[in-house]
Amino acid sequence: MKDYKKYYTLPASPEDVYLALTIPQSIKLWTGAEAEMSEEVGTEFSLFDGDIVGKNLEFEYGKKIVQQWYFDGQEEDSVVTIKLHEHKSGCSVELRHSNIPDEVYDEFVEGWDDNYFGELREFFEEED
Repeated sequence: MKDYKKYYTLPASPEDVYLALTIPQSIKLWTGAEAEMSEEVGTEFSLFDGDIVGKNLEFEYGKKIVQQWYFDGQEEDSVVTIKLHEHKSGCSVELRHSNIPDEVYDEFVEGWDDNYFGELREFFEEED
């Protein structure tokens, strides 16, 4: 199991980034895929047409999202924590993803950079 931590900068306010990550219609706008999401703690979610599934653990509006991501056969919980901070360029995102299975670690790092925060950055840049 491996952990991953990285900071991203997005050209939007922390509130706008939070909404883009928690409202199903907004998620579909920047991913192009169906999403099921609720800000209710304990609910399950699905992103990228079901490629990512898990449970919502914690929300703090405009500041923090914590989720458990499911991996088949994994003993320890894989937890994603996204913290949003004001930044001179918009929003600084602090990502921490713990307990990523070794065999999918590189794929997930690439996914965070390209598909998740890369797509989100492009979405906000197009809105300017």
